[in-house]
Amino acid sequence: MNHMIHWNPDPDLFDFGMIHIRWYSLMFLIGFSMGYQIVKKMCVLEGKPIAPLDSLLTGVVLGTIVGARLGHCLFYEPEYFLSHPLEILKVWNGGLASHGGTAGVILVLWWFSRRHREFSFLWLLDHLAVPVALIAGLIRIGNLMNSEIIGRPTTVAWAFVFEKVDHVPRHPTQIYESLTYLVLFVILAVTYWKKRPLPDGLLFGFEMIVIFSSRIFWEYFKENQVPFEAGMTWNMGQLLSVPFVCLGIFLCWRALKTKPTSMSR
Repeated sequence: MNHMIHWNPDPDLFDFGMIHIRWYSLMFLIGFSMGYQIVKKMCVLEGKPIAPLDSLLTGVVLGTIVGARLGHCLFYEPEYFLSHPLEILKVWNGGLASHGGTAGVILVLWWFSRRHREFSFLWLLDHLAVPVALIAGLIRIGNLMNSEIIGRPTTVAWAFVFEKVDHVPRHPTQIYESLTYLVLFVILAVTYWKKRPLPDGLLFGFEMIVIFSSRIFWEYFKENQVPFEAGMTWNMGQLLSVPFVCLGIFLCWRALKTKPTSMSR
């Protein structure tokens, strides 16, 4: 117990009175900025146009926020938000679900591929898979700075005491997930730069399997996010992960049966 970490950071990086810059927002901004540069470099390598990337970035950011917000409101607290629909707009009060964000991004990429025929839907999914893993890892660091998505009580030496919550030593599940996603980012990036061309859908499918299988696993170390999960064998985060794992398995199976077409050397 002597090695446990007492954790009580200020979620605000800067406080200018009416304007607050939070660690979470900074991680979000860094992730998407780096993601834009990664995809831009991919486009240069493969002879794809760069001009549409600005609208792609805008769409992906909006798809992430809107999808994540709706995912939280509809799957975690539907009774409250359906009774108070205007509260859905108050994103600043917190409440974002990664499953909804993932669905939102997939829909945006499908829409974008219909408007820009030089980018196929699977090409977009595969190439954005690389920065998405990085963004997911950075956002979990933002959750750590907010002292949210906390773990269950534990006696491990690296336990965190989230003083804004209580004085109980807990698993730092934000770190567990962040490291998982950052390792995945390295694997995807190295695979793309060393092994391309790759079959369509392989990178994205692999990412879906790893991210959401690990999500199912790490949920066992987390506190439930809403009260109704207490009586469930699998909580909402685990149940919502299953379709994405299945999608990943299907895409990998499909990719391994086909020849690479979309990633030119």
